[in-house]
Parts: sequence; C-alpha cells; structure tokens
Amino acid sequence: MQVSDSVTQRQCIRSFLDKPVDPQLINEILNAARWAPSGANTQPWQVMVVSGNSKQTIGERIIAAREDGQKENPDYDYYPENWIEPYRRRRYETGMALYSALHIEKSDHEKRKAAWYQNYHFFGAPVGLLFFMDKQMGRGSLLDMGMFIQNIMLMAEHHGLGTCPQASLAEYPDIVREILEVENDYLLLCGMALGYPDSSAPVNNYRVERVAVSDFTRWYD
Repeated sequence: MQVSDSVTQRQCIRSFLDKPVDPQLINEILNAARWAPSGANTQPWQVMVVSGNSKQTIGERIIAAREDGQKENPDYDYYPENWIEPYRRRRYETGMALYSALHIEKSDHEKRKAAWYQNYHFFGAPVGLLFFMDKQMGRGSLLDMGMFIQNIMLMAEHHGLGTCPQASLAEYPDIVREILEVENDYLLLCGMALGYPDSSAPVNNYRVERVAVSDFTRWYD
C-alpha cells in the first residue's frame, strides 16, 4: 500500500471482527512508529497494550464511574470549554453522521448512551492501546505524541488493520493508572482501538467531510 493510500483511506473504525491480532504484528507497527520525529529526540511516548481481562476491566470500571455520577478528571483539556464556529458545526455534523449510521434517533437517549459506552470497551476491538507521557514534559511533546500516534494508525492501515483514536478513554485517568499500575508521573493522553475492521458494519461505512485545502491554507511569496 502506498503512503498516500494509507493516509486517505484511514478512518475511525467502530466495529471489529472477532479475530485476534498477532502480538508480533503489533510490535512491528510500534517498531516503525517509533521513528516519528520528536523535539530534541526526546521520544516522550509510553504505550500500554491491553487485551483480555485488563481491557475488559478498564471498560467496566469507567462505565461504573459514570453510572455512579463520578465527575471526569482528565489530565488535560482536549476540547474547548466554549465551542465556536466552525468547530461547533463540525462537531454537530460528525455526531449526527455517526448516530445516523447506527440508526439511532436523536431522542433515543438509552441507545445513545449504550453506543457511547462502547467507547470504553474499545468498540469491541481485540486490542487497545493507551498512550502516556511524562508529566514533566512541555506542551510541545503533545505534537510529538500526535505524530507517533499517526504513525501507528498509518502502519495499521498498511497491514489491513483498523484503528480508532479515543480521547474518551482518558476521561478517568486515575482509574486506568490504577488498573495498569502506571505511576502518577505519567499523563494519560488517549486510547486507541486496534483490530481487523468489520467491513459489513454500517458504522464503518460512512465518512465525514474534510474542508478543502483552500479553506485552511494561505500562500505567501
């Protein structure tokens, strides 16, 4: 697969086949992703690979926290406190496209909640990745983490795997750190579902639009 194909064909996968992913293949993906650039070659990434009981426990514990009314306490603000245009509109349209693909009406709050809770079980993927970064690093290291994570998604695409990066899995970082026995010195940035896509699932067969290059680019002589 050409790099350009990996970039343009990659999408967020939210339904996976019941097919295991060879740990050697995961290692191969991470081995390639580690060549991402980072400021002063700091390589700030730490990756926790979960499956089986650990993955199941993370989902159960986060859902239980939400059901008990426990407030989210992410290590950093992913989204803005106040949404403005055009971001508010893009967010709304993306949500509507997702629930439309799932055939869930806007008024059906129970089905919407059940669909949202799939986030915490990595959408049924056999493998989950959780990305951490030392708290001592600066905000610039978030750029490094993004490039590293993108490398993982592109390499997964190259190998016929699907991914879904998930900020939702960082909503309760203390729970995840406790389960995985990760030191408090590390920020939880996000998670990622990894597995073989179920191409027959309607939720995997819709795409959201991207703005044109002319809408976000300025040229200077």
